[in-house]
Amino acid sequence: MIEKFILDAVESLGVKVDYAEVEIPKRAGQGDISTPVAMSLSGKLKTQPRKIAEALTLALNSRPEIKTMFEKIEILGPGFINFHLKSSFLYERLNMLYNNREEFLRVELGFGKKVQVEFVSANPTGPLHLGHGRGAALGAALANLLTAAGYAVEKEFYINDAGRQVSLLGKSVFSAYHLLFNSEKYPMPEDGYRGDYVEVIAKDIAETYGDSLLNRDFSEVSTIFTDYSYKKMLKWIEDDLSAFSVTFDRWQSERELFDSGTVRGSIDLLRQQGYIYDEDGAVWFRATAFGDEKDRVIIKSDGSYTYFASDISYHIRKFQRGFDECINIWGADHHGYIPRVKAAIKAAGVDDSRLTVLLVQMVSLLRGGVPVQMSKRAGEFITLSDLMDEIGADTARFIFLTRRPDSQLEFDLDAAKAQSAENPVFYVQYAYARINSIFNKANERGIQTKSMDINLSLLDKPEELQIIKKLILYPLIFENAARAREPHRITFYLQELSGMFHPYYNKYRILSVEGTEETTETLMLTQARLILCESIKTIIEAGLKILGVTAPERM
Repeated sequence: MIEKFILDAVESLGVKVDYAEVEIPKRAGQGDISTPVAMSLSGKLKTQPRKIAEALTLALNSRPEIKTMFEKIEILGPGFINFHLKSSFLYERLNMLYNNREEFLRVELGFGKKVQVEFVSANPTGPLHLGHGRGAALGAALANLLTAAGYAVEKEFYINDAGRQVSLLGKSVFSAYHLLFNSEKYPMPEDGYRGDYVEVIAKDIAETYGDSLLNRDFSEVSTIFTDYSYKKMLKWIEDDLSAFSVTFDRWQSERELFDSGTVRGSIDLLRQQGYIYDEDGAVWFRATAFGDEKDRVIIKSDGSYTYFASDISYHIRKFQRGFDECINIWGADHHGYIPRVKAAIKAAGVDDSRLTVLLVQMVSLLRGGVPVQMSKRAGEFITLSDLMDEIGADTARFIFLTRRPDSQLEFDLDAAKAQSAENPVFYVQYAYARINSIFNKANERGIQTKSMDINLSLLDKPEELQIIKKLILYPLIFENAARAREPHRITFYLQELSGMFHPYYNKYRILSVEGTEETTETLMLTQARLILCESIKTIIEAGLKILGVTAPERM
């Protein structure tokens, strides 16, 4: 609501902008809401930010609605405009949250725009590791966040099933198959895949074919070993993701892009645009025309395609399918790949700002401060399955979302299993379950809050007013998270809200002592506090739903 008033005030200065940033000040005493819009307008208006802030404040104060919402509006620093909420407005918004939660929670940003979120997309050559799990948590939560904001979201997993790595998996399984029969005819490739899963797949093939494939060259049986191995691995990946409560609307095969002629069609399209040329027997993409450091080979001199060839085709086809925005979630080691992919879609006539790439850093796992040993199943790393077995999917998802994805994440398994404030997901889920328990007791005692005119101004304790402020600012947190494509902001918010509720619960009685006489005054206060608790429960449930974490009725 305040954003519209700010935009109107900006327009009164002769400037029209699509979006005015509104945030919650980090320091106490700097108001409840703040906007830096005056600084962003300084260049356009060629005026000092503070003078712009003064003009905007004057325009805002001329609106009657502003006076019902804010005690005062002040300017701090170089031109921040800070707003202090009125208590009466807090109670009005709390009443709306309680009585009309769907309207309160509705923040429409997408208006049906089509967004594709492509994430995980792990090579089907081994189990999912922690980095994949972090990307899965981010992608699923982002899809939930954007869907709730009114976007039409499609989640996609891109299967790299056409390259050298898949063939190498087949060769690794072929070697493991020979070892099952004590044959050393086909040793493990130097850069082959190791771990229990390779042996498991080899045993599956042996159960079907026995030793009949021992005297065959790999080129003769490559289809058997390669296709079965990667399909088996892909099924394990899908099962792990399902256990992690992550599903996809579409699984796109890289092989299909080649088989359907899509890759060749994309290369022909870019050649027509003048961005494909032949040199030294190879086929090149003129990436330097779009700021990349060098041109890129897409077909080698031996006729084989590079990974970039199918990536070009894949991304061009994304936009041909009608998406307004495509969001890729990649590992941080793919940072250098972003400019060349953006160059490819620009060459195809697509505005590269429509492609958003979010990078995810790896995860370090500790137990009591000591690094956890590698997984036997994977051979080289801790698997997502290992992590879920240890701490559960909810805890893993929540902790993956406690920091920005492009920052390092380190968490201790002992803390993650603790039933205390050390465990962030327990602290939030316990707040929800605790409130549910309060209402079970209230129902047993016949205390009602529905369809009653309850005096919310009885919630006048400092802690209560702070909680109400936190609650009514959830739509702003949600909007900023959706605009920034940062679901971890919801995680921070839930931790802060739970951190307010638990001390409040311990300090003040929500329900009067059972068996004591209930006066009209104590009953009214009880009812007001129950409404506050119900509102906290509503927001926690909404936030956990975005994160893909369960809201347990009891713990």
